[in-house]
Amino acid sequence: MPTAGADGLTETHPRRPPRLARVAAALAALSGWRRWLAAWLLGLGSVLAMPPVGWVPVLFAALPALIWLIDGTPTRRSAFAVGWWFGLGHFMAGTYWISNALLVEADRYAWLIPPTLVGVSAYLAIYPALACAFARWMRAGWPRVAALAVGWTALEMVRGVAFTGFPWNPIGSVWSDIPEMLQPAAAVGVFGLGLLTVALAAAPALLVRGARARVAVAVGVPLVLAAVWGGGALRLPHAATDTHPGIGLGIVQPNIPQHEKVRVRFRARHFTKHLAMTEAAAGSGITHFVWPETAIGFALSRTPGAAEAVARAVPENGLVIAGALRSGPPGERPARIWNSLVAIDGEARDVAVYDKARLVPFGEYVPLRSLLAFTQVTGGRFDFSRGPGPRTLSVEGLPPFSPLICYEIIFPGRVVGSDRRPQWILNVTNDGWFGDSAGPHQHFAAARMRAVEEGLPVVRAANSGISAVIDPFGRVVGRLGLGRAGVLEAALPVALSGGTGFSRFGHAPLSVFLALAAVVLATGRRCESSA
Repeated sequence: MPTAGADGLTETHPRRPPRLARVAAALAALSGWRRWLAAWLLGLGSVLAMPPVGWVPVLFAALPALIWLIDGTPTRRSAFAVGWWFGLGHFMAGTYWISNALLVEADRYAWLIPPTLVGVSAYLAIYPALACAFARWMRAGWPRVAALAVGWTALEMVRGVAFTGFPWNPIGSVWSDIPEMLQPAAAVGVFGLGLLTVALAAAPALLVRGARARVAVAVGVPLVLAAVWGGGALRLPHAATDTHPGIGLGIVQPNIPQHEKVRVRFRARHFTKHLAMTEAAAGSGITHFVWPETAIGFALSRTPGAAEAVARAVPENGLVIAGALRSGPPGERPARIWNSLVAIDGEARDVAVYDKARLVPFGEYVPLRSLLAFTQVTGGRFDFSRGPGPRTLSVEGLPPFSPLICYEIIFPGRVVGSDRRPQWILNVTNDGWFGDSAGPHQHFAAARMRAVEEGLPVVRAANSGISAVIDPFGRVVGRLGLGRAGVLEAALPVALSGGTGFSRFGHAPLSVFLALAAVVLATGRRCESSA
């Protein structure tokens, strides 16, 4: 008959337990640097579940192994260390693409790669470390799995807002290439989807804990996954999403190498390339062209003839909507410059302007510049100025839209202004900084998630890719891949009528659930301690 060992792991024979139980026991028995190395390697491997690889089953091995490592820790401090090493590996593998940006001007910034990659990852690793410490506080078994899921989710939400926020690669992103599995985000957002993901992926850790647990996991996990997939499939319409009649979008992707794009002497040439690509696509049914972030690498207002050149490429009764730099009046002190999006009509007028609000630290501004003798990686002597935040723009011939520049798209629940609901999201970006790496794919996955959460189509224009049109269910209806030059011609999908549960209530329901779950877990822990 099965017997329970002192560590709670089931043994069918005291001399030869099942193979999975032996693996669990071996991981739990690790100590010192061996335990940390195992956690780091598990964190590295877990990123294979993320875009662009998308091997989701890897997560169903990495998280149970993390639970078994936690089971073997003697204290919460030890569990924190396990979680930190896991997080260090997870974020080093998940954000390695930062190094590509530092190689654009390697002679100046390559030396920063080791401290930047390790430093950023070491900070981000604190969040899963705290989740693991919370899990260790709970009794081994179901309470520990539930605590890891609750703690991980709550701390991902904190990571999204702390110190300007960096909600990159939330765990729910592992489903980004499976539209059916994305659909719960319409109700609970990517963090709610992540809660479900961690709980299900960590549950196989219980396969070594008795017959009832084995049956519950072996039957329950596949059933829940099948139910989520089935519900998503039912939510997806069988036909393509309706589109706005009379609107033809032309998304220009010039694929300019970043080491050339940063050179001031090439800005006129890059501007001319955008114009030439736009003019070549004229007359094909396109009513509005979209150029990517900083497609116009100079201030239009200070460059005679530039706005008029764009106006000549504007389709009749249409617009060119372009990423551009914008500066304050000549002679202004201190000088101000914005990373902006401008809509230019056939009369060379700026009919709408949006200034980026969420700036990249050390990329577009230097925090504590008065104390740090450092220039931003993007070059330039001045920090960019901040815009007012999300807003809805209205321009002739298009439904109202929410403009977002670069990584502003990665912030769940903060991509739409509070003034009035837009009918689509326009995201212009320059992922050329990250080359042919995982970064552009992960950035694109975030755009797909925002479409599902908000019930809004997303139009994405990227300098080097991935440019795309995404319908409000997260399905890609048109795409230009990474490293390609071209003009993507596409219709504009219609938004979901009435929005989504997430667009109405945001993170509030999930926050309440997490708070209640934490209280229940803590109360159960105290009851066990006093018994």
